[in-house]
Amino acid sequence: MTTTSAVFVIAEAGVNHNGRLDLALELVDTAARAGADAIKFQTFRAESLATRSAAKAEYQEKATGKAGSQLDMLRALELDEEAHRKVVERCQERRIEFMSTPFDVDSVGLLTRLGVKRFKVPSGEIDNPLLLRAIAQQNTPVILSTGMATLAEVEGALGILTAAWLGQERPGKPGLGQGPESLWSDRGKVLVAERVTLLHCTSLYPAPAEAVNLRAMQTMRDAFETRVGYSDHTLGVGVSAAAVALGATVIEKHFTLDRTMEGPDHKASLEPEELVSFVAMLRDVALSLGSARKMPTAAEVAMRAAARRSLVAATPIRKGEAFTAANVALKRPGTGMSGRSYDALLGRTASRDYAEDDLIKE
Repeated sequence: MTTTSAVFVIAEAGVNHNGRLDLALELVDTAARAGADAIKFQTFRAESLATRSAAKAEYQEKATGKAGSQLDMLRALELDEEAHRKVVERCQERRIEFMSTPFDVDSVGLLTRLGVKRFKVPSGEIDNPLLLRAIAQQNTPVILSTGMATLAEVEGALGILTAAWLGQERPGKPGLGQGPESLWSDRGKVLVAERVTLLHCTSLYPAPAEAVNLRAMQTMRDAFETRVGYSDHTLGVGVSAAAVALGATVIEKHFTLDRTMEGPDHKASLEPEELVSFVAMLRDVALSLGSARKMPTAAEVAMRAAARRSLVAATPIRKGEAFTAANVALKRPGTGMSGRSYDALLGRTASRDYAEDDLIKE
């Protein structure tokens, strides 16, 4: 998916299309213009996701009002299969990867038929063995979001995925196919390293900086020896930049066409021009990380001539005369003997005559 000097940027459209195909297509165009690698939606059937009595989350109430249930809200945000196909076609036209988060087994099937390259498991489904097994059966890369989860719960989800990949799942048998046995087997560890990216996430909308705990991303990377990334719910962009600097290979960020639109997620999303700047910033941060080797770039080597000093004659020096602190100086350009040779030069005798400011060549 990425290299150490790159970051895979997911422009999270989510449900910011408000259930309208025209807005979904415009979101695709916007993400493509911004240079994102992928645009991600959400695929679900409201009746499979929430009961009639399920209340809205607090942030959803703030954004959409207290009237209506979570089920009512979700029904208005669905995209049917035909709409999905049109969105996929637009993604292909715009050369941006189509992604969508499935929230039920049937949605996994739909996305498989649509040819998704990878599956994203949302934070709220990390303890859903039915969804995890359905996704694992597709044998594609998995991005696992970990908001609200403990390290043990992340381990449990990885255990379910690897058990399914290895054919060791045992549905209905508590503790079997859900624990660390498959995960920590030699083959299980290889599969996790090859297929899984763990996204650190704080499931608050918006998430305040003090709640981000970005170092937990590194904890997961070290614990499970796999790639990590960050799903950013903060209002700014600086935390995503920090995540890339700390090793994130995937960044996900919500965006919208207009923050003033009605809907649960618009207010915590970037607007189109902000998304353009956001993607460009992440590319620069990723590029700036380099190889970790401490050495000058090719451009810096050329700069040495102008910026560094060389050993020069501070006064005229005759052949056979000793070099001393009084007749040797360090001046630009840096095309002669380096200052590293200064101490070794003192006390030696000149092999030729030098005029003042001549580069010493001994």
